[in-house]
Amino acid sequence: MREDDHVTTIQFAKGHGTHNDFVLIPDVDGQVDLTPAQVAFLCDRRGGIGGDGLIRIVRSAASGEPAVADGPEWFMDYRNADGSAAEMCGNGTRVFAKYLVDHDLADGPEFEIATRAGSKRINLVPNGYRTDLGEWRLSRLDEAQERGMDSVVQVVGAAEPLPALSVDLGNPHTVIALPPSVDLDGLDLTHPPKVDPEPPHGTNVEFVRAHAPGHISMRVHERGVGETQSCGTGAAAAAIATWWWGGQPVDHLNWNVDLPGGRLGVHLLLHRVALSGPAQIVATGEVTLPE
Repeated sequence: MREDDHVTTIQFAKGHGTHNDFVLIPDVDGQVDLTPAQVAFLCDRRGGIGGDGLIRIVRSAASGEPAVADGPEWFMDYRNADGSAAEMCGNGTRVFAKYLVDHDLADGPEFEIATRAGSKRINLVPNGYRTDLGEWRLSRLDEAQERGMDSVVQVVGAAEPLPALSVDLGNPHTVIALPPSVDLDGLDLTHPPKVDPEPPHGTNVEFVRAHAPGHISMRVHERGVGETQSCGTGAAAAAIATWWWGGQPVDHLNWNVDLPGGRLGVHLLLHRVALSGPAQIVATGEVTLPE
């Protein structure tokens, strides 16, 4: 970080995982304090760098987050594109890991990082990185078991509200299995889907088309962002919900999830879930923050 006559210039990198893209801010010693407006500027695709979110790369001890100070060395400070703080981001964990490995900040084929949703273990795999996202749960289990759903979603492109299932992966998801009468590509996600009941802190909404056991495609509307080309925890939630609706077969624990930005692997470990896929760093540079 450099300050000259009240002008602040910081280093950045740009990366993506299956075209879910992020502005990365290296801040190893915790010297960069970004406001929500500055985050929104950096994520703006016309006036800033552009990204679905922002990741500050900072040592846990210097992060300003007491809950992670004694955890893994590195904290993934994830912000939505509108500047709001979020628990974590599945695709973001792989891009974060890619940056750490490329800059010799993490050793070995396996290491842990800290997030607001707890520590995540990351492994190097042939197609990129695999993140153990941890435990998952159905947000309203009793209602889901009784009705097979716990909410409804209205979206432009579907004539009627669609039944949905709420999945908690440390961040909130609402998953819809589309009936044959609704075209996945025909949904208009420029308008936020309306979820009833509305979760108190918002939710990511996944629309799913099942193809075969272990294979689905989906689109996602992320809270604080809009439609993105990919969502890692959303892919995991979509696979979990589809598997749960299908009777939780023990021989279908590995899933291919196709998104507009590419394919992700979801690996169900009964009450835990892991996510695998590629990660790339595509640019580095300096940017001057607005006053």
